Amino acid sequence: MKSIRILMVDDHPVVRAGLRGMLASQEDFLVLDEASDGASAVALAETLRPDVVLLDLRMPQTGGLWAIPKLLALKVPPQILVLTTFDTDAEVFRAIEAGAIGYLLKDSPRDSLFSAIRAAAAGKPALAPAIAAKLMGRVRQAGGKALTLREIEVLQQVSRGSSNREIAKTLRISQATVKSHLIHIFEKLGVSDRTAAVTSALEKGIFSLGNG
Repeated sequence: MKSIRILMVDDHPVVRAGLRGMLASQEDFLVLDEASDGASAVALAETLRPDVVLLDLRMPQTGGLWAIPKLLALKVPPQILVLTTFDTDAEVFRAIEAGAIGYLLKDSPRDSLFSAIRAAAAGKPALAPAIAAKLMGRVRQAGGKALTLREIEVLQQVSRGSSNREIAKTLRISQATVKSHLIHIFEKLGVSDRTAAVTSALEKGIFSLGNG
């Protein structure tokens, strides 16, 4: 069984120790190292190349929101699973918009955490129920046909000027899948090109720029 390589990022040593103990109970998890802020996380991730980064948001000096785009810009970008105590709309949306594949609260059951890590490692969104409800409320602003979370992730990458190849690499999906998502996005938003899709999404409040 191939291990899921994990980097833990949290400024509280007790939290990191507790997480390490929980993760050690799973044969398919391998904790590579720990970091206490965003800058340390980026430096370690560049060297260690984890599959998943468990990332807290609020940390001294360089927090999780600062680190997400930096982590995704690495040569071998990890999947990012936010693990925090905060579920305010602003933080949830900013983390997802920045590129986090999942958002979990620290009071989540152990099994939910384990499942979320495995889902993230496989490139699948992993969201706490309360977070999923918040996102669905926002997604429905797209109109009669709601964009899926993955479609929003693709559109966010488009808004940053990424090519289909770059999007595929960042989201760990094939270029054919990216094209399929774009077709569905165009249909749902009633547009015919990438620029119009981004403009429509911004107007509808599906996501916003400048939150990375």
